[in-house]
Amino acid sequence: MFGYVRPVLDRLSEEQREAYQSAYCGLCHALARRCGFLARFTLQYDFTFLAILLAASEPYETECRRCPAHPVRKPRLCLRGEALDLAADESMILTWHKLCDDVADRGLFAGLPARSLRLAFQGAYRRASAARPRFDGRVREGLARLSALEEARSPELDRVVDVFASLLSAAADSLPPGHPNRRPMEQLLYHLGRWIYLADAWDDLEEDGKRGRYNPLAARFQGEVREQRDYFEATLTHSARLAASAANLMDLGEWTPIVENVIYLGLPTVQRAVLEGRWRELQKTKTRRDPHARSL
Repeated sequence: MFGYVRPVLDRLSEEQREAYQSAYCGLCHALARRCGFLARFTLQYDFTFLAILLAASEPYETECRRCPAHPVRKPRLCLRGEALDLAADESMILTWHKLCDDVADRGLFAGLPARSLRLAFQGAYRRASAARPRFDGRVREGLARLSALEEARSPELDRVVDVFASLLSAAADSLPPGHPNRRPMEQLLYHLGRWIYLADAWDDLEEDGKRGRYNPLAARFQGEVREQRDYFEATLTHSARLAASAANLMDLGEWTPIVENVIYLGLPTVQRAVLEGRWRELQKTKTRRDPHARSL
């Protein structure tokens, strides 16, 4: 995932913001515990959303822990439990395969940072994949299919997007068969995966064009992508609405307002920034203003 799936924090109550922060911090601690300290640097809003969906489906506990990024602050409330461990393992597996994809895409010199990170996370990936072999297999298979389509520079946009979305929906397999949230969660993650892949493709248009890399939108519309903005925006909005419909079928308990905030407010906010070409600059500005911006 790519950091697009986040809440609009000022539209959450103080209690809801603390609950979201507890999931964010809980996932950070779970990554460190299961995958090593360096795994904390892979922490993303997208994975926090996955942790929340899993936590809503399984029992969890809370504990107060200090944050290594903010050691002088008082301890924060953090979630813990199987749901957080599962989200940590799955996020590491996805991160590892994304790094492998970056190495393959970016050549010898441009791919050096990804190679270094892949080497640093090799042990963490092995532990995560050993703990979640089924999910790792689904991700590996899906990315192999996606890589083949990208190497062929496929113009079949729906086919390419479907492969990525199916890969993401595999996270729902972690819920036991017959669990009432399993089927709607699978659909939510599928349509969210479509939204993420399409948003990232639009965000990467300029850079991919300069570097001669495959971009599914450029391949589909043959250089006339910007002229298709209205169509593309409608497609993104449709995927977000289908994700919302699936979320409405899930029993999310106390996490309901947070999930609704992400889907109904967060996704449209990010979507506008991406379509208007403001997304990357917003992230750079936020990072310059606060080096620990991802820690909220």
